[in-house]
Amino acid sequence: MFAPRTTPWPLVALFTAGYLAPYLLPTTVGRLDSGLPLSATQAGAVGSALLLSSATAGFALASRVERIGARTLARLGLALALLGYGAAALTTAVPAVVAGAMVGGFGSGTATTVAATLIAAQRDPHRASTAGLLTVSALAGAVYLTVPHLGPGHGLPLAAIALTALAVWPLTGRLPAGTPAAPTRHHKARLPHARSGLVLAAAMLCWSLAQNSLWGVSGQIGLTQAHLGEATVGAVFAVALGAGLTGVLAAGALGARLGRAVPIGAGTVLIAGCIVLSASATDLTSFATGEIAWNTLYPVVLSYLIGLAASLDPRGRWAVLVGSASSLGTAAGPLAGSVLSAQAGFPVMGAILAAGLLVIALPMTAVALHTSGRPLLAGAIRRRGGHPAALVAATTGTPTGAVPEIGAREQQVVEIPVDAPAVPAQRAYGQAGSEVL
Repeated sequence: MFAPRTTPWPLVALFTAGYLAPYLLPTTVGRLDSGLPLSATQAGAVGSALLLSSATAGFALASRVERIGARTLARLGLALALLGYGAAALTTAVPAVVAGAMVGGFGSGTATTVAATLIAAQRDPHRASTAGLLTVSALAGAVYLTVPHLGPGHGLPLAAIALTALAVWPLTGRLPAGTPAAPTRHHKARLPHARSGLVLAAAMLCWSLAQNSLWGVSGQIGLTQAHLGEATVGAVFAVALGAGLTGVLAAGALGARLGRAVPIGAGTVLIAGCIVLSASATDLTSFATGEIAWNTLYPVVLSYLIGLAASLDPRGRWAVLVGSASSLGTAAGPLAGSVLSAQAGFPVMGAILAAGLLVIALPMTAVALHTSGRPLLAGAIRRRGGHPAALVAATTGTPTGAVPEIGAREQQVVEIPVDAPAVPAQRAYGQAGSEVL
């Protein structure tokens, strides 16, 4: 198990290996289009199939990480990613490329599932998720800057994902064999916060769909509506990726100082404004401003959403299910953006996406406000608006049986009527203590 106040780098590496494929989707799809006999729509369909396969892994394995073991499942996912993406990179046969991308996508989804489960078991899931987003953003930025200088062909971005999986493999030995927070007596326990989890999953699907609807057509906006050259558009995207790193660093520095509701709600509203600006851009200034601001805010809000999903269940099931729902939105985003822009134009598309974001900001913020952030931890009894009431007691020889186990729900404080019959002081204290504990 990782130390509570240190960054779990093996887990961050696994997170990076799982998330790299979605981050490289634009260049992967673009090179499938140019390097293979595929139309733009067909190449996009291959990218969507990859992401759907990744989401399928999340839905299928969300409740099985504990049973199979985190280390075993992580190695399986990395092996599938290495074999699938590697095979797709080395062949030019379209059916083999599609099959390899789907196998690799399932491997990426498996790695992401294990990472999300272990992040939820951390004392500070936001710290782990921001470190993972920082690492994957930096690696994706390096690939975007390097791959164009290595020559044409569809295999380079796929090979980059496969080599990342290979590089992460030795670090899996430092992952726990099981899930640290898994309560063995409640293996088949029902999902906690079911209503909040379902609302967050549905909202995340729509949130990711809106983000990737813009991302899927951003290049076309720059080329056809803002009348920029390909090199200029590429430079804007490179700067935007650098701004994304800044956003991740800012999220890590901010931490939980503002809670989760403010970054999620206000951040989503600001993202909606960036989408409107980017979609209506007609020159370099407006296009660059919208894209850079959007890429700065996106990882900030995403890190808090990951942390919120992790807080709903210490066993990580909601983190996996919400992440899989997000993958579905990511897969459908480029198609939705293409259809909206073709039917109504880029500015109207941006207005529709922004309006949708403003709507879903409400339930996401409500979930963040409704949930307390983390389940009750052993040794600290938390009351809303109060202080850890048992902190001193937990350090002065309190019997371990009186301390709630990790993952236990907070108990409601029972009011004692003032007209109740008098009882001995020692007995009254014991009853009150049992109600709290």
